[in-house]
Amino acid sequence: MAEPTGPFHLLQAGPGRYLCYCCPGPGPGGTVYVTDALEVWAGELGARPPLGCRCQPEEHGTKLREALGRGAASLSLGEGKATLQLREEARCSALDLFKLPIAEARSQLQALLFGMAGRVESLERRLEAVVEMLESSCSPEKNAAQQLFLPDPSPRKNRGAGSALPAKRKIPGESLINPGFKSKKAPSGVDFEDS
Repeated sequence: MAEPTGPFHLLQAGPGRYLCYCCPGPGPGGTVYVTDALEVWAGELGARPPLGCRCQPEEHGTKLREALGRGAASLSLGEGKATLQLREEARCSALDLFKLPIAEARSQLQALLFGMAGRVESLERRLEAVVEMLESSCSPEKNAAQQLFLPDPSPRKNRGAGSALPAKRKIPGESLINPGFKSKKAPSGVDFEDS
């Protein structure tokens, strides 16, 4: 099973969201996959243009990739198949995608998951290398200032835990200006009327 080469594109079809990506395949243009993480549809690029398409087979795959990159492709789902349509290209109308059997879809989703995890890991390493290079090339004063603007390169830390300091709850009657000081008399407010 070939790992996805990307780029990855999100498509909307009705209320659902779908991920579209390409992999090298048996055809000259590779294979286009569309998934909603439960089911997978696939179609060969460049093998044979669909009926009604008046462009060359190798041109069809290029036009489809360009349209996906511009966000100019739409997805429509049918019974057992899906269709990727190019909105602006009248010459290259559509690419039919066929639903994969469950076992093949499962292995394709597994390849997608681990392929994306590998890409994320590679990007994290590259980001850490860039941050280290920036840290070593800066003076200590600039380094401290950069830490305010650069993201934490170690995503393995639990960011959902919040800050290390627990949030202090405001006690009724406590001063907002001087925290910790509790007013000894009841708040009276301001009298705006002249008596």
